[in-house]
Amino acid sequence: MPMTPVPDVTLTPVASFPEKYFPENLAVRSDGSVLVTVLLQRELWIVPEPRRPVLVHRFDHPVTGIVEVRPDVFVLSLTEGYTTHESHLVRLDLTGWTPGEPVAPEIVFTFDDRVRALNGSCLLGRGVLAVADCFAGLIWRVDLDAGARGAQARIWLAHDTMADDPDAEIAPPRQPGVNGVRYSARTGYLYYTSTAQKVFMRVPVDPATLDPAGGAEFVAAIDNADDFVLDEEAGFAYVTRHRANTLDRVPLIPRHGSEVRHVAGEPFDERLVGPSSAAWVPGQEGRAFYVTTDGGTTAPPDGLLRNAMLLRAELRP
Repeated sequence: MPMTPVPDVTLTPVASFPEKYFPENLAVRSDGSVLVTVLLQRELWIVPEPRRPVLVHRFDHPVTGIVEVRPDVFVLSLTEGYTTHESHLVRLDLTGWTPGEPVAPEIVFTFDDRVRALNGSCLLGRGVLAVADCFAGLIWRVDLDAGARGAQARIWLAHDTMADDPDAEIAPPRQPGVNGVRYSARTGYLYYTSTAQKVFMRVPVDPATLDPAGGAEFVAAIDNADDFVLDEEAGFAYVTRHRANTLDRVPLIPRHGSEVRHVAGEPFDERLVGPSSAAWVPGQEGRAFYVTTDGGTTAPPDGLLRNAMLLRAELRP
């Protein structure tokens, strides 16, 4: 069977952040505005219409994952991954909120001392989160209460492919292990990237319990992988390769690893320096998604820093 043709990708800048910013993750609200977590600066920003970023809140800890758990209610991951490992989940209700107004984040859960560094997160089901712990080499399951004001957490799965690389001599000092996580109810799998182990993996999920229904399964080899979006209908993931400055298309089923392809950034595109996360544009799944970049804050490809960016990626057959 011939491989599905690689789409043309058009990148359009949506918003710009200062140099040395590290946009880590994003979530798109129903009104089309985009929430962006900024790791090193410990901030949450929103990119509304018109496309000018507005600071939402500055936290006491670095902020990584963000998930919408009910309409306009978000849970964010705060983690001191390189130092104390102190990590929390924070609830943020933006119902009726207008950019520029103050917000009132609430800590709804504090992890115990097994946590090392929270990274990507996603919904497994109503009120149930999967949260990557990239230095502990595992994924947490978090069960929120009905109002998302309290939670319980336990280890969902630990696997060798989730491990970090403590010997890596690049800044930050260690390459993360399990990084991005996304669940597809349609395929019945949770997918994850492991940056240090250079793999794209999947885990079968029991639809009733939302626990693993089997072990982790190798899908494809891919280095520098960070986060991704799932095109379940077409059978591909679009993966951000953070230090390699490309977007790659990866098949969702095993034994098709030879079909991994660059779709943007090769040849080098200075707009796509340090891509970190991705999220579909609502109503345009499979056709357009947003991408955050750090402008080379982590690893400038030519020694030059650019502004961090929010980009829109359009896929055309």
